[in-house]
Amino acid sequence: MECYGAPHVESPALNLLAKRSFVFENTYVSQPVCTPSRATMLTGLYPQSAKMMKNNIVLDPSIKTIAEMVDDEYHCAYYGKWHLGNETTRQHGFDEWLPLAELPWKIDHPGTPYHQFLLANGVQTDHVTANGDHVFSGRKRSSLPEHLTMASFLAEESARFLSEDRSEPFMLQVHFFEPHNPYTGPLNGLHDPESIPVGPAFMKQPEETSLFNRVRADFYSDKSGPHPKMGDFGEGTPEQKWRRLRAQYYSNVTLVDRAVGRILNALNESGKADETIVVFTSDHGEMAGDHGLLEKRAFYEASAKVPLLLHVPWKDGQPRVIPGNMSHIDLVPTLLELMGEQVPAHLQGVSRVPVLNETEHLLENDVYVQWNGLGDRELQAPGANLLGAIPRRSIVTSEVAEDGSVKRWKLNLCAGDQNELFDLSSDPDEMINLYNRDHYRDRVRIMAAKLRLWQHETGDSAPLPSVQ
Repeated sequence: MECYGAPHVESPALNLLAKRSFVFENTYVSQPVCTPSRATMLTGLYPQSAKMMKNNIVLDPSIKTIAEMVDDEYHCAYYGKWHLGNETTRQHGFDEWLPLAELPWKIDHPGTPYHQFLLANGVQTDHVTANGDHVFSGRKRSSLPEHLTMASFLAEESARFLSEDRSEPFMLQVHFFEPHNPYTGPLNGLHDPESIPVGPAFMKQPEETSLFNRVRADFYSDKSGPHPKMGDFGEGTPEQKWRRLRAQYYSNVTLVDRAVGRILNALNESGKADETIVVFTSDHGEMAGDHGLLEKRAFYEASAKVPLLLHVPWKDGQPRVIPGNMSHIDLVPTLLELMGEQVPAHLQGVSRVPVLNETEHLLENDVYVQWNGLGDRELQAPGANLLGAIPRRSIVTSEVAEDGSVKRWKLNLCAGDQNELFDLSSDPDEMINLYNRDHYRDRVRIMAAKLRLWQHETGDSAPLPSVQ
């Protein structure tokens, strides 16, 4: 999006939304992988408290989502990717349920409405599972024209929902699958690979940093370009292939943007736009070649930091950028207060409505990110599963200097791997690991102490290294 420094990506709907929203400058997920992150977004709990510390496990029925925290008069609908187990079963307080797939990065579930939609439009399945089900592969779905994509399907169904005449208040959650690997889609060619800007971390494999990231970078950065297992990026030099991958990813961002635009148009046509909060965010980022990496699973900014737009019609005026550090842990309590609902005492975040009202700020707010990769999934890269099984913790802090400038720091600790300290103000691309430099010893000690205090307060038992 333009508001985050990417005017080269075609995203007019999101740009327009940003111009009438609170734009949070630095928002972090609780864990840069789908299931734990989505659990936090829905429950207001850290992964260890929601008991969702890795991918592909089931959200316990006793753990409440925001749909179970609002007044019963709300009509709550969940459309799209769930990824919290029992994908096709309506659950956790939602009155409507429109699933996409049980394992969306592998195969589509034959019973989902989207599967039936494709069959009705004459699309033939291309894969047979071990139990004989005929399904659509991810490659097949990514080769479909725009009007048959998951994003377009969700946009049309959401527009239908918003066009319905209802007197009760509603909560509609729309969770897109795109943008996602295999880094291809119907809008390939929309963004020119040769002209897109890239930063100093692009194709630069990490040095003096965690071995977990280094072995993954060695795998993803095959000498001929992005590893062939990650997709087909044509012929040419390694840089040309990496640029093509990133351009195709941007095109999938545009695909989502067009779907968002259709949903926002439907909201306007419904006559309820002036009384409806609109939130746009993501469950993780995408490395897209930075530091030689793909996907997520890293504490790097490209992986752990995500957009957050919050449009609140009755607080509108000029769009306002919210500086400082924000965490997804605060999303549920913030939305509940904006909706006039009670904020349950068990939530581990706090409402940031005072920040919207300008009575508080986030300039010195600390945020915490974690990794609990044991059993996540087969990561393909040799050694990655072994190293990924070691838990890791990250803290991002800020401090305001006497001249009013803000300095931001990130400390990543792991009991079985290289620790990392990055100066995010002078080194936003996280190229220089300062952890072992004597000058920063006291800073490391203070940030490590904050991490341990957070662990105590949130019931996190992951081992951390001794900081001397």
